[in-house]
Amino acid sequence: MQPLVGQDLSHTQPRPMHWLATATAISAVVAAASLVQPPDATATTSHGAKPAYEAKTAHSPVAAPDPRRVTFPVDCGPNRLDVVKKASGDLDLDGTTETVAVVRCHSDVGTPPSGVYVLAQPTTTTDNPEAPPRIVATLLAPSQKLSVEDFALKGDEVSATLLGYSSLDVPRCCPDVRNSVKWQWQDGKFVQSELPDAASTERA
Repeated sequence: MQPLVGQDLSHTQPRPMHWLATATAISAVVAAASLVQPPDATATTSHGAKPAYEAKTAHSPVAAPDPRRVTFPVDCGPNRLDVVKKASGDLDLDGTTETVAVVRCHSDVGTPPSGVYVLAQPTTTTDNPEAPPRIVATLLAPSQKLSVEDFALKGDEVSATLLGYSSLDVPRCCPDVRNSVKWQWQDGKFVQSELPDAASTERA
């Protein structure tokens, strides 16, 4: 339709300055909206960096029980108790770390009997936040009069060579009985079983 003669079209046709002002206003609204995130927005990162919320919720790994903080049920008289071997791992597959400690009374002569104990993290309370590790199992008691050699922990299996004496006449310095054993968590307890003798296996 042709405009009528004398009709003023200045208010119906947009001017360049009008479009420029409108575009500027829309850009400002979009920019402001991009700065506002919903409270449940998911954080994303690049180059392998961890989001800030992950850093706040991450937990440091719990240290293995320290046998030096434990009072073992071993009577050494005037001598000290030595922790001669130790190893840590998840022995009962519950997601926590236990420590196996081999201890014996200190002696400069002879071979004192060994004790083998499984330690777990303490049950801390507000009354005792610095409680020592707990002894949760005795694999070998010193009263059994055996010494430990070739101690190892592989996965959830504890193995050792136990040295003993065939009679009271055998000097305490020189055990004449060797027995290779392992302990493994089964049905809620540690079960001991014998390992095949390496020399017998080679001869076979």
